[in-house]
Amino acid sequence: MRGQAYTLEAVIAALLIVSSLVFALQVTAVTPLSASTSSQHIENQQRASAAGALAAADHTPVEGESNALREAVLYCNATQMPGYHDADSPPSYTNQNPDNAFGEILDRSFQRGVALNVRVHADEAGDTHRMVDRGTPSDNAVSASRTVTIYENDTLTSPEAAGMTVIEASEQGLLEDCLPDSTVDDGPVYAVVRVEVTAWRM
Repeated sequence: MRGQAYTLEAVIAALLIVSSLVFALQVTAVTPLSASTSSQHIENQQRASAAGALAAADHTPVEGESNALREAVLYCNATQMPGYHDADSPPSYTNQNPDNAFGEILDRSFQRGVALNVRVHADEAGDTHRMVDRGTPSDNAVSASRTVTIYENDTLTSPEAAGMTVIEASEQGLLEDCLPDSTVDDGPVYAVVRVEVTAWRM
């Protein structure tokens, strides 16, 4: 008799556990944006791609020469039209990446379905310019950044600049919405900027 009672208790306990699991699964909604190991892996991949793209662009093949990242930061219109050269929605690129070596690196690094923002920050001055602007990042966005030092005698790299230096363009007021204002008082350094790439799935 006692054995039957134990068996009955065990059966009832098992039914309660199974019922609890079924109820828990029914009330838990799983959506495409739910956190998962897979989505975390994708975010890690995108973060690595952003960091890799910046590192590749910041590589200088020959000492003393410029690199793709510096050239992109200096890709200013140098005209009364503010922003970056040939931006499709001045002052920023909104539907495409810049038409320079940095833009090509971004194209190779990110597949379709991934949106990008590229910001140029002058942290000391709190000034930010939008190089690539694809809107507001989603909650699963990832970022990577790289620091670039800009010197007063650096030459702007856009076709219309025609060898104009940073300090010459600054004195003529031609760097609006492209290069942050000078954050250094003395010496040959014009500004120290941080280029930030933010990526997210659309």
